[in-house]
Amino acid sequence: MQALINAGGKGTRMGACGIEKPMQNIGGKPVVRRVVDALFGSDKIDRVLVSVSDNTPETERYLNDICVETIKTSGEDFVEDLHDSLKILEGKFVLTCPSDLPFISTEELDRFIAAFDPKKMESLNVIVDKKAFEKLNIKPSYTRDYYGSNWVVSGVSIMDREKTLQGIYLQESFYETNCEEFAVNVNTQEELAQARKIVGKRAYTHT
Repeated sequence: MQALINAGGKGTRMGACGIEKPMQNIGGKPVVRRVVDALFGSDKIDRVLVSVSDNTPETERYLNDICVETIKTSGEDFVEDLHDSLKILEGKFVLTCPSDLPFISTEELDRFIAAFDPKKMESLNVIVDKKAFEKLNIKPSYTRDYYGSNWVVSGVSIMDREKTLQGIYLQESFYETNCEEFAVNVNTQEELAQARKIVGKRAYTHT
């Protein structure tokens, strides 16, 4: 399966801090590098493409320097950028992932991929139990009701690439988890600070 990382957005919720959101340093690495490493670590992923734009020139240069394949999109319209990227990729299904998941791991990605049944599903979306955010002292910006409980969409999904390009609405399936690997998105300064605290605690615990 091939994978797409979305790293071309404006990052407006992060605010004007002089550093592009995908390049924010967490635990000694840009957050986009953490996502790239997790995807490259999976033997279920055979190609990784990162969409960048004029909003993220530093990210584009960094990824090119470490020989990660990129595609330049407009950065103005998510759906248009997604379609432009999917046209470059191959295969019926593609895994998509945002560039701001600092704790995403190869192990959890592999479990997610293993849960996808291409014979029965058109798309599979990771949703995270809101309780996982409470344990991490993070307030999610958006929750979704699912069978009477509150869940947060992580942005990680597997989708039918061919049908998406044809403009066909995909039937959604959901992968439920409470793993912090999928829970922490770095969209704001507060989330960035909390992610750095979590990394610091992990480093302290393992010393």
